[in-house]
Amino acid sequence: MSSSPTTGDQTGDHTGRFVRQPNGRITPLSPHLQNWRWHVTMTASILFRVTIGAASVGALFGLAWLAALACGPETYATALGLAGSPLGLFVSFGLTVVLFSFILNGGRHLINDTGNGLTLKSAVLLSNIAVWGPVPLAILFWAALFATGRVSL
Repeated sequence: MSSSPTTGDQTGDHTGRFVRQPNGRITPLSPHLQNWRWHVTMTASILFRVTIGAASVGALFGLAWLAALACGPETYATALGLAGSPLGLFVSFGLTVVLFSFILNGGRHLINDTGNGLTLKSAVLLSNIAVWGPVPLAILFWAALFATGRVSL
């Protein structure tokens, strides 16, 4: 028996792993990449999971900052120097993108949890905001920091 039936009936499938769709096509019972087109809602879901991992890394940086603060003024000055370096600013920008992604995806989930935003059109809109919004928001945030003199190179 082949793993992918080519006939128009299920009689050859005794495993129950395939179903006949209303259009006559035989597909696997569970969702599979052969059946699903990539969609922005999938991207938003995956990015939300990546965001959680990246936020964990950011928490480690926060703990390192607290440890440097506890170790005294010299260690803290070294940590601030590292944070103000181009590499430190790049990491900080990335963590800002993570923060905005977390906020926008969290807002999307909050709206969905109320039973709203579940139509295809609104789900696509909310997902697009969650996927594409964090980078421009982070750029605006950092532009404001540089413009007000809070951060400099």
